[in-house]
Amino acid sequence: MRRLLTVLAAGVPLAAAVYLPTASAEPRTPASTPPGCTTTSVKAPPGTRVESVTAVRREGGTVHGGGILGGTVTGVPAYCEVTVTLTHPGDGDHAGIRTWLPVTGWNGRLQALGGTAFAAGDNGTGLAAAVKNGYAATTTDAGVGDVLDVGWALNGQGRVNTALLENFASRSQHEAAVVGKEVVDAVYGRAAAYSYFTGCSTGGRQGYMEAQRYPDDYDGILADAPAVNWDRYILATLWPQVVMNNEKTYVTGCELNAFTAAAVKACDTLDGARDGLVNDASRCDFDPRRLIGTKVLCEGRELAVTAADAAVVRKIWDGPRTASGRKLWSGVPVVADLKGLAGTAPDADGNLKGVPFQVPAHWAASWVEKDPSFDVSTLTYRRFTELFHQAVAEFGPVMDTDDPDLSAFRESGGKLLTWQGQADEYIPPQGTVDYHRRVVRDMGGAKKVDDFYRLFLAPGTDHCGLDGQDGSADGLAALTAWVEHGKAPRTLPATLVNAEGKRLERDLCAYPAVSRYQGHGDPSLATGFRCVLPPGTDRAGDLTPYRFRTLPHRPVPHRPGPRLVARAGTVPYDGRRQPTR
Repeated sequence: MRRLLTVLAAGVPLAAAVYLPTASAEPRTPASTPPGCTTTSVKAPPGTRVESVTAVRREGGTVHGGGILGGTVTGVPAYCEVTVTLTHPGDGDHAGIRTWLPVTGWNGRLQALGGTAFAAGDNGTGLAAAVKNGYAATTTDAGVGDVLDVGWALNGQGRVNTALLENFASRSQHEAAVVGKEVVDAVYGRAAAYSYFTGCSTGGRQGYMEAQRYPDDYDGILADAPAVNWDRYILATLWPQVVMNNEKTYVTGCELNAFTAAAVKACDTLDGARDGLVNDASRCDFDPRRLIGTKVLCEGRELAVTAADAAVVRKIWDGPRTASGRKLWSGVPVVADLKGLAGTAPDADGNLKGVPFQVPAHWAASWVEKDPSFDVSTLTYRRFTELFHQAVAEFGPVMDTDDPDLSAFRESGGKLLTWQGQADEYIPPQGTVDYHRRVVRDMGGAKKVDDFYRLFLAPGTDHCGLDGQDGSADGLAALTAWVEHGKAPRTLPATLVNAEGKRLERDLCAYPAVSRYQGHGDPSLATGFRCVLPPGTDRAGDLTPYRFRTLPHRPVPHRPGPRLVARAGTVPYDGRRQPTR
């Protein structure tokens, strides 16, 4: 994934992944050049009032992204930037909608871009990339801030700012669709032939929200690694820290690497090839207790994995439970990097302490506890369960995008395409798979759902990881071919990166199929693999492998393991994670 998120010197993670769709679909015949970049009148969407409209011609060139994510896009052509500011009377909000329109070479399409973490929209890099590829592009800030800006969470009375939360959750994205289309029509003198929404993580959640609540907004939606059940998954992201704090055991990053590497090695050949990729992580049942006694070289020191270390990892993989053992949510995939959520750093005395991922820590403090100074390290198992249930009750109705009834979107002719990494620790694929299966169950079976909604899982891929640096897949090209030419994607060609950093070509299979090596040919090429249904899985998608899997409780002998060398230091990470019911 594009690592624009960095790790602070203290080891504290920044927010989530920024998503830049490749947007390499074949352009349509260019539309006429806009007559000029002048301020145009904009009709306010229902329930809003237009506060201002500005239009500025930009010469393009190199565009630098704003905020924490930053980023740079070069070779951007000249474009017209139209900014519309809306308010909802009585709410005191000011939501900005930016639409960038290429001066020449417009491909006749509109692309809307979603946000990241607590940012509702794009920081400029996505807009620039879209314009570079011929799209008119639009995004909204929803009246909130940057990816880790949570100052808008509470109002002056210390209560949740429900107006801004509603903006962030749903209504501002819909209003951006309405305004973006209107601006395109006004500037070019014709409507966009096709409109698309693209986003990953928070942007993925927004895409699903659009399909469920505003099914006529877009012809196609590319919603990747979607944060579908926000109220549940985001607190579940704190579980690794809750476990370490309550067990008083803080596992080093080197040892966490060793657990992940061992799981990948144990399950590598599930697809018939030893290629450093686990093609179906849900079926990997590696038990962390097998590493007890293993020696790990870490920053010049040799550490031995303890039973306490293995117990902590076991709980993290298993996922959050109540004090009585009832499952609350799914855990981190066994093949995913654990350091982002189970991060640690030495205190003043040199002892390891937990470093929580900032996104769930902010959510728990500012929204659920309504106290920005709340220290999540004080959470007991019991208090965590209470907060979890409180969050579900209070924020589920506004934030959740788990409604399986997509009939209105289907009837509008819309297409929904999603890819997600199987090694996504921030939004594990269990939730996305569960949502897809419920859609299949409720909407007449896999064949009918395949007509408008397809899911692709990427082995060995982390959060929003197919963006060109940790791998690549042109989901937008596949989506436009589907929408405009009726070519439904049977597979999604991708470049994946295995555990050794080697790039491998694969055709991602439409869920529930998985890729399997045919026994001959170069295993680094897609031609050596074919898509098959996993054992015991029907075409509709058997939920069993993904349903909040509990690790086996068989006894494992406590014997010294082999000596492993794990790379020391921290690794950048970038996002969030989440499952679904």
